Amino acid sequence: MASSSSSKRRRSYDVFLSFRGTDIRNNFLGHLYTALDKGGINTYMDSEELRMGDQISLALMEAIEESRIAIVVFSENYALSTWCLDELAKIMECKEQRDLMVFPVFYKVEPCEVRTPRKSYLEAMAKHEDKFGKDSEEAKRWKKALYGAGSLSGLHFTDGYVRTLLASTNSISAFLSILNLL
Repeated sequence: MASSSSSKRRRSYDVFLSFRGTDIRNNFLGHLYTALDKGGINTYMDSEELRMGDQISLALMEAIEESRIAIVVFSENYALSTWCLDELAKIMECKEQRDLMVFPVFYKVEPCEVRTPRKSYLEAMAKHEDKFGKDSEEAKRWKKALYGAGSLSGLHFTDGYVRTLLASTNSISAFLSILNLL
């Protein structure tokens, strides 16, 4: 039988950020990352733009596994990226199997658009189903992950509100407290 100290997982990161870079890298995500960094939160943010057809890297999968919390920033075009969907599926798998805390942020999208694909999420899933097959393992896995993450309690933002919220030190502390990081 393993001792309690050896059964604890080593966590390299406090937070793993999942996002679609083309949507939010230079606005919302920059504010969020800066707020986490100023709060002393060790945050993993993938800095590379993905090319079409690229597979999610082993290093990225390991970063998810080695994080305490995943913040998934759902934006209008998040579901267009198979990379983001693979990342989300891994995050939800780690939530079930490794006690990863998952915190969704709905940036300019409604939770119901993610949970039961509507609008841009419905269009994205239709494209993926055309490519991979409606009953493919990929499509099933992605839909399950979207439903699971979209059903979690999280934050809903519009751009103007984000700047106001993240500009305030008190709001940063409140946000980090929500994540149980302070």
